[in-house]
Amino acid sequence: MSLKLGVIGTGAIGRDHIRRCTQTLLNSQVVAVTDIDLEQAAKVVAELKLDAEVYPDGQALINSPQVEAVLVTSWGPSHEAFVLAAISAGKPVFCEKPLAVTAAGCRHIVDAEMAYGKRLVQVGFMRPYDEGYRALKAIVDSGQIGEPLMLHCAHRNPTVGEHYKTDMAITDTLIHELDVLRWLLNDDYVSVQVVFPRKSSKAQAHLRDPQIVLLETARGTRIDVEVFVNCQYGYDIQCEVVGETGIGKLPEPSQVQLRSGAKLSNAILMDWKDRFIKAYDVELQAFIDGVRAGQVAGPSAWDGFAAAVAADACIEAQGSGQIVPVSLPPRPAFYG
Repeated sequence: MSLKLGVIGTGAIGRDHIRRCTQTLLNSQVVAVTDIDLEQAAKVVAELKLDAEVYPDGQALINSPQVEAVLVTSWGPSHEAFVLAAISAGKPVFCEKPLAVTAAGCRHIVDAEMAYGKRLVQVGFMRPYDEGYRALKAIVDSGQIGEPLMLHCAHRNPTVGEHYKTDMAITDTLIHELDVLRWLLNDDYVSVQVVFPRKSSKAQAHLRDPQIVLLETARGTRIDVEVFVNCQYGYDIQCEVVGETGIGKLPEPSQVQLRSGAKLSNAILMDWKDRFIKAYDVELQAFIDGVRAGQVAGPSAWDGFAAAVAADACIEAQGSGQIVPVSLPPRPAFYG
């Protein structure tokens, strides 16, 4: 039997997930959708030829007996309330990042899930499902390069819109590194610092870009992450792990090498959706399979909380320029 899904939010990522669940993945059926713009929700149902009902709001969708599991792909500030409602209804929920817009909100979700007594929440951090990151983690875990000493990382976008603000370099962009690097190293952060190099002339007047985020882990690994969201040339994700006896580097996305016009070249992707399209497929299939098997896995509410705690410290460091401690409580046994 296919898992009957309800989707809250039919914007770009919501529409893409609906398409993914109905046309690409196995054992799922979208039976309910809603959006703050109900006309938009109805338009998506029509365009994708869904046999799905448009619900008046997220709460009604969650409460529907037709819905067995929920995808939350709405505006970030709405996530906390919808995830809490899904937990209260005892329904598994996949929530795109952010799990909540504050660490306190994430902690509310953690506490509610532990009170329920079973994992219901998977957070939409897709990078642990990326083939390149998985290959790099296998090298790190094998001990082939010794203990990790340093990581050099970059998160570059060609451009961002006028709405993008300096703190969004943390909450919307770096948040992916804050999650995946914890997973890669199996380690937590203890301090952060943010420094600002010379500003790019391509950045909007209100935006400080690029930024360099310096992190320290509990085991003493030092990490630098360049966040440069107006780099112009492409969407470029880099991660190099310097170990005691060797170096492991995130592989480049597979692209055809071209010999033409007296040049040897490789194309660089421009769109983040293209870079991680396979990872999105794998993460959502894992959620579907986990729900059907009776055990949600993948990035947890605790992972969402840990990333939010680190992000809060980074935003504080943006303003102060100082080294800011990351105060993460011990991981509850519930999250293993």
